[in-house]
Amino acid sequence: MVVDLDPVIFSIGPLSVRWYGFMYVVGFLLAGFLLKKLIKRGFFKVAEEKIDSLITTMIICMFIGARFVYVFVYNWDYYANNPSELLAFWQGGLSFHGAIIGLLVGGYIFAKRNKVSWPHVMDNVCLAGTPGLFFGRMGNFINGELYGRVTDSPLGLIFPAGGPYPRHPSQLYEGVMEGIVLTIILWVLLRKVKFYGIISSAFLIGYGVFRYFIEFFREADAQLGYYFGGTTTMGQILCLIMIIVGLIALKLSYKYKFEN
Repeated sequence: MVVDLDPVIFSIGPLSVRWYGFMYVVGFLLAGFLLKKLIKRGFFKVAEEKIDSLITTMIICMFIGARFVYVFVYNWDYYANNPSELLAFWQGGLSFHGAIIGLLVGGYIFAKRNKVSWPHVMDNVCLAGTPGLFFGRMGNFINGELYGRVTDSPLGLIFPAGGPYPRHPSQLYEGVMEGIVLTIILWVLLRKVKFYGIISSAFLIGYGVFRYFIEFFREADAQLGYYFGGTTTMGQILCLIMIIVGLIALKLSYKYKFEN
């Protein structure tokens, strides 16, 4: 099967509405809905009118972080020679690990402004934002990007940008594991934990583990290739860092007992 989907939903003159951008909108709308549910449930202890401020802060910081890491970690050689394209994120080039850094910064800014704990904010961001990962990966799938390695598995699909051979649909693997399975894990934890920070720590560890193993099926970035004797991708290196940070955060989270 060839994956050759039109990435554009519709166009009006020079303006095109693309599936990838639409998926981001769906993810943020869903996050806003879930954050309000968490407030009504009594878990997120901020006023409901603060939700728009939180989402706006997160969007700005997420894109800055995602672009920064992509430019300086994944593709600096190119941008060093093409500085006029440093901010041209609409041409592609965002790193999810960079987005996580941006979200952490955005959560810290929101927490300070509203006098709530940073782990408390990040727990709610993870609960509300993780489902959006599924939609983001579906956008990658429709775009025919971030495809997997060549395979003879019956799951293999042909992506025109990846040549004539079937490849793992790694976008779908990530969408299911990171966007659905991880969401279920976090919401189950919500019923059991008694300390702020455990849910967001579980997100860092869970995403890092899932993504690390899915990277074995995903094509490495052409400009970077593999490290450590051709066995490890940059994504896996960043995932290992993510897991370590998550484990440290998990240990520290027992300082932040739930407020009554």
